[in-house]
Amino acid sequence: MSQRFKLTLEYDGGPFVGWQRQDNGHSVQAAVEDAVHAFSGERVVVHCAGRTDAGVHAVAQVAHFDLERSTRPDTVRDAVNHHLKPQPVAVIAAEEVDSDFHARFSARERSYLYRIVNRRAPLVLDAGRAWWVPKQLDAEAMAAAAQRLLGRHDFTSFRASECQADSPVKTLDRLEVVREGETIEIYAAARSFLHHQVRNIAGTLKQIGHGRWAPEEISAILETRDRSAAGETAPPEGLYLIGVSYE
Repeated sequence: MSQRFKLTLEYDGGPFVGWQRQDNGHSVQAAVEDAVHAFSGERVVVHCAGRTDAGVHAVAQVAHFDLERSTRPDTVRDAVNHHLKPQPVAVIAAEEVDSDFHARFSARERSYLYRIVNRRAPLVLDAGRAWWVPKQLDAEAMAAAAQRLLGRHDFTSFRASECQADSPVKTLDRLEVVREGETIEIYAAARSFLHHQVRNIAGTLKQIGHGRWAPEEISAILETRDRSAAGETAPPEGLYLIGVSYE
């Protein structure tokens, strides 16, 4: 009888084409599946809670897979990590779960962080891990605008054209903007998100921070249900999947 394992993963999305296995480059999914095969001899499919795009990072991505051979969770963690080296992916935790657990479909909420470094000097240590915005941003205006997006709305204005979701209606449970020195952090949480939703919101909040729109104008942008009415798509390197919660 097979065992189902739940993994919590951390990775730097920079070198990858995204989570999902693709023909055009190396993916996080392929890296993890190949590492499982290297230690177990079994070909598995690793399912994740939220498929990240190329360049997007994860602090606590959740995934699961089934293994036929009997194995301890700590052995899974250590063996997969051994075979992942030197790729920038690590299994932070592994645990055995019931067969009805599904990393994606059992998830109740997903949390993301978008990081902006707002300073004149270019990034060195944060290069590839934050959006460098040299022009001064008004974080208080960004925070005021963010509050207007909370709750259940049609988020077409913040949806990528290639988004495959059945409906543009989503419920944002959390959207906060916090400034600490040169760093502006945007926290977002919802049961699920549209493709590029967080990055499109971040790009729009940046324009509000620059004074292009007043904070209250984001309500009108939302109501237009027109992607061209909102701001740019923020680059992927500032986005992190930071948590997935389950019942």
